[in-house]
Amino acid sequence: MSRRLTTVLACLGVALALGGCGERTSSARKSDASAVAGAAPAYTAPGWKAGDAASWEQHMRTRTQAQNEYVRTTANGH
Repeated sequence: MSRRLTTVLACLGVALALGGCGERTSSARKSDASAVAGAAPAYTAPGWKAGDAASWEQHMRTRTQAQNEYVRTTANGH
């Protein structure tokens, strides 16, 4: 009985160890809605109107320019 129990526990340990090696996939549902449609109000930029493509593009241009190091350094007079 002891040998059988040891064998079962060893097989169970191997199964658990190999179970952790599997590929994990996201179970989150992906939305087909466009980015212009918007998100919850808590996650939107002030002044942006959800569903307005022109407003979306303007905010994206402003955000991109704020991340541009060349524009940021020349604006500060360096």
